[in-house]
Amino acid sequence: MPTAVPSHHRKSMAKLHRAAEPDVLKPLLERARLTPDSRERVMDHALALLADLRAAQNRGWVNQFLQEYRLNSSEGVALLSLAEAFLRVPDPETADLLIADKIGDADWKAHSGKSNSVLVNSATWGLMLGRALVGDEKTGVLRRLISRAGEPFVRQAVGAAMKRMGEVFVMGRTIDEAMKRMKKPENKGFTASFDMLGEAARTKADAERYFQAYFEAIRAVGRDPKAGHSISVKLSALHPRYEVAQYDRCVPELTDMLAQLASESAAQGIPLTVDAEESERLEMSLDIIGSVARRPELRGWNGFGMAVQAYGKRARAVIGWADDLGRPMHVRLVKGAYWDSEIKRTQVEGLADYPLFTRKAATDVSYLACARDMLAAKNIVPAFASHNALTVATILDWAGDSRDFEFQRLHGMGEGLYERLVNEQGYHCRIYAPVGGHRDLLAYLVRRLLENGANSSFVHQLADEQLSEAELLADPVEKIAAVGGTRHPSIPLPVDLFGAWKNSGGIDLAERTILAETAAAIAASPPPARGRGPGGGPTLTTSEPAVEAGGPPPAPSRTREGVASAIDRASAAFPGWAATPLATRAAILERLADLLEENRIELMALAVKEAFKTIPDALGEVREAADFCRYYALQARTGLAPITLPGPTGERNELRMEGRGVWATIAPWNFPLAIFLGQTAAALVAGNAVVAKPAPQTPEIARAAVRLAHQAGVPEDALVLVTGGPEVGAALTSDHRIAGVAFTGSTPTAKKIAAALLEGNDRPLVPLIAETGGINAMIVDSTALPEQVVADVLTSAFRSAGQRCSALRLLLLQEEIAEGVIEMLRGAMELLILGDPADPRTDIGPVIDQAAYDKLIAYRDSAKAQWIKTVPVPATGLFVPPTMIRIDRPEDLTREWFGPILHVATWKAGTLAETVARVNAKGFGLTMGLHSRIARSAELVEAEARVGNLYINRSMIGAVVGSQPFGGEGLSGTGPKAGGPHYLHRFCAERAVSVDTTSAGGNATLLSLDEGGI
Repeated sequence: MPTAVPSHHRKSMAKLHRAAEPDVLKPLLERARLTPDSRERVMDHALALLADLRAAQNRGWVNQFLQEYRLNSSEGVALLSLAEAFLRVPDPETADLLIADKIGDADWKAHSGKSNSVLVNSATWGLMLGRALVGDEKTGVLRRLISRAGEPFVRQAVGAAMKRMGEVFVMGRTIDEAMKRMKKPENKGFTASFDMLGEAARTKADAERYFQAYFEAIRAVGRDPKAGHSISVKLSALHPRYEVAQYDRCVPELTDMLAQLASESAAQGIPLTVDAEESERLEMSLDIIGSVARRPELRGWNGFGMAVQAYGKRARAVIGWADDLGRPMHVRLVKGAYWDSEIKRTQVEGLADYPLFTRKAATDVSYLACARDMLAAKNIVPAFASHNALTVATILDWAGDSRDFEFQRLHGMGEGLYERLVNEQGYHCRIYAPVGGHRDLLAYLVRRLLENGANSSFVHQLADEQLSEAELLADPVEKIAAVGGTRHPSIPLPVDLFGAWKNSGGIDLAERTILAETAAAIAASPPPARGRGPGGGPTLTTSEPAVEAGGPPPAPSRTREGVASAIDRASAAFPGWAATPLATRAAILERLADLLEENRIELMALAVKEAFKTIPDALGEVREAADFCRYYALQARTGLAPITLPGPTGERNELRMEGRGVWATIAPWNFPLAIFLGQTAAALVAGNAVVAKPAPQTPEIARAAVRLAHQAGVPEDALVLVTGGPEVGAALTSDHRIAGVAFTGSTPTAKKIAAALLEGNDRPLVPLIAETGGINAMIVDSTALPEQVVADVLTSAFRSAGQRCSALRLLLLQEEIAEGVIEMLRGAMELLILGDPADPRTDIGPVIDQAAYDKLIAYRDSAKAQWIKTVPVPATGLFVPPTMIRIDRPEDLTREWFGPILHVATWKAGTLAETVARVNAKGFGLTMGLHSRIARSAELVEAEARVGNLYINRSMIGAVVGSQPFGGEGLSGTGPKAGGPHYLHRFCAERAVSVDTTSAGGNATLLSLDEGGI
């Protein structure tokens, strides 16, 4: 569908999106600035509002709760964690473990009787009682007195408390209950915007359920149109694939669904507002909202609206866009809901700058500037969502006598701020009121408490009695002007994330234009000389590429003689390369990293067309290769320099790390650039010459990498490429001149290499660094959030067609939640798209070759009776259908199946340690995952799991160089871990030199001292 964002607005937004923070803030500061006269009026009004807020704290349960249990305290974190997980736990045993974990160690006694709230003090007493029951203290009068009640008593009390918490933040479990509650005296004069709880749909069934809930809510509110209530809609709840890569599919579907909801709202005569989403979805949201706003059937209805998040750098431009739609638009201005996750995503993706402000005061400035624009706009009906007294007072001053706007606050927060304005002064305030079951509350609750309980938030600061009124009402314009609008010093740009070494740059594939340009450039790149088509079939080009003028010599032929010739060249080059200063070798690696990024599209195209990687995976491949180069350059400078050791006077002792000779690096096809270059760069920077052998399926990526390495400054004979299959690898590892082998691949091949390195009595003992596969398990208990589990399982098991050594092979679900999680996984798997990896829409491409395809299909067919779910694939090509297979017990999976096949078994509550032991018993030790909200369970798995990489409450793939050093143990590898601080030493010979400096007659050091003598 065509974009609904005109080109001039799109250009403005694109310019602001990654602009430097000071540049974005400069015009905002002028727009938000108060004159001296207005400042005085605003302060007077804000002080009055502040007095109302403080008075309301005595009756506001949430305000007093936040005051007593700060989110930066262990007790506050414990309560938040308990609230997030408790109500979804179905079994009593795990519920008891969760309670013990969250309240057993906290110091509740310190909070006893301190609050002005009877409710908070009662809750504190209950928590003290709970700690006595579930804590480590096994004796004491209280414990003995109520030991018969035990955990069921605590469980019921905690359950009641969590439901009470739910009532505070959720207006009602149903829309009818919520509308009835809005008629209570405490809500007199207020209207509501009802939001049907649902953060995001994972399946079509989820989306259909949310759509129906919205539709029914619109009709329910429409039965009483005079009440003035409205409905808020979240687009991500209406489509399980609301992603930029799926634009052509999700945007038309969402536009149609939103149009249906808008039409029903128009028919009922009630307003409808589209909630804000993460910044990566902004332009999609605008296209959907703009298309619906222009629907002819909605002309004459003035109730359509949208939310804008002021923490986004594009917020003011979005306000301008909304005003230009040519129809009245209700705009709800909010501070922002996803700040922490947006910061992390930008860092993880290595993007140029943040799409949002990094200081809270900068967001406040943006909010005020946007508010001023909204008050001046022709077609905007403003709604200002804020709990901040200064913000409210400023808006009131700017609005003058106008009442053509409304304020909004969250249900459960901000009591006292608006009551006088609404009931005495005639202003309008709407309560944002979530509706849904307590289980649906959890994600919403955590988000709201984190936002409003954060140290920098007004709600949090209001609860701090040590802050003065002047500090509470400090002008954000002055705050930002004082620091020159600079980014927060604790939030470095993504490129500087690691400090000592440069983070690799990414491409913002969440920007539709950039994604399309990237895909077009990849498609236009020539196919690899030995490439195959997108489904695995051969391309037309099969000949050897021509040797570039001045480039490296042709790769040796696939013969033992060719391998010997390559080793001859490397052996001759070794002394000169080893003598090259360490700083020079490190600098060459850094130049290579720069060249990788300069040639990013060419390398991504090779990864897509030769290794069948999707576009995001191809980008990750180039970034990881660059990260390896820069990280190992840093590690070489800091860890391989000579070390002076202690000793007696008159003696010099030094430890040197030097190259061992010629290393063989043997890389796999699943990471044909990152692992190929990672192993090779490590060996080179340590002072070794290298003969590098890529997998036979991906030689062209290796050729390109070697060409760039030579261009960066590696001597052509110090890095020699050989290509071919097992016979070439065998010739390489059996040659006695090889001083070490770095290998990534299968366990059987690693064992063959290890045996070959021991053949011959005259062969030196040489190191083998091997990283192999694993039967990688993820354990999920009943405290885990199913939506998060499903997202992480899909990523871990099926991304890259399951062709990662770290991929999830065995999902172990606690039996009480197994069927629910499996059902959600079924629905999510149905949405996976298999196809050409060069197509941005593709989730899963073909497997690497015919042999892999045949092996996986044969196994899959043999287990057909145990299939839980499989999905259709394209009619032609080497596409293995993602398949979920049920097994009775973990022991039934005896080997690694390197493809998109996931095995599922269950485990019983209370047997976590035994379950980990059963996984350990398989002998593999690469990756393991755990999804649990119980910290003690995480500690148990950390202590007991025999794996190189343990991932808790996240996906199991995508180890980051320098942050998550990667490698296994047992049948999964030898170590040391790639991308870690100990990796380079394995490539070195350690040589100690001891010199007696007195042998030439006298100890110069001692003689130079002002002591002794005649």
